[in-house]
Amino acid sequence: MNPALSSRTWPDVEPGALLLVPVGSIEQHGPHLPLDTDGVIAAEVAGRVAVHLLDELSVLVAPPLLFAASGEHHGFPGTLSIGTDALATMLVELVRSAELWTPRVVFVNAHGGNVFALEKAVRQLREEGHDTAWVACATEDVDLHAGRTETSIMLHLRPTTVDLRRAEVGNTGTLTEILPTLMTGGVKAVSPNGVLGDPTGATADEGRSLVAELVRDVLQRVRHAAPDARGHLVAPAARAAGRVPAQAPA
Repeated sequence: MNPALSSRTWPDVEPGALLLVPVGSIEQHGPHLPLDTDGVIAAEVAGRVAVHLLDELSVLVAPPLLFAASGEHHGFPGTLSIGTDALATMLVELVRSAELWTPRVVFVNAHGGNVFALEKAVRQLREEGHDTAWVACATEDVDLHAGRTETSIMLHLRPTTVDLRRAEVGNTGTLTEILPTLMTGGVKAVSPNGVLGDPTGATADEGRSLVAELVRDVLQRVRHAAPDARGHLVAPAARAAGRVPAQAPA
């Protein structure tokens, strides 16, 4: 059966199923990518992970949460942010509601700006006794925001929403280099076009490989990882080595 929660009637919702909740954003992604890019990625990864898990357990995928913490993108028309505190409150209330029929909730996050809210909410929820965690769809290995990585992924997932004619190089500095200005002035202060990276060379084939890698990573963590102090699902090898994966704030 299709794991999408929104397409079910209530008698078709299996009590006890694992619930995956994609968390994205509505924010600028340069002149060439749609505002819901993060939500598309989170929902796709969560959906594919669910399909892999269906032979092992009951699993459902909630509709993506799109109104999130994107204050660093203010200054670009179209960005809609509810802020860290409001997002954290929404996550807490969502899990409290879901616990009436599901014992475990995992947030699948594709926007680094949501991390502070996820940490705050999941920490509170775990203190209340809820089996809740979050996992990152980390796409920042090549570039930080709206560059080659996300452009390739969207060319694979939603090619009709990508306008490569408008793709531009943005600020290609490292997170360490741009973080002080980014934290005080937002993305607009470090990149007038909203791109942190270079979309040049992006391809759907590369996007297909990147999505497959994200799915493998998230699947492994959901299956085998335990939450760290931040509530983030960290693979056993990473915990043993003291490595803590994190998403960039953009």
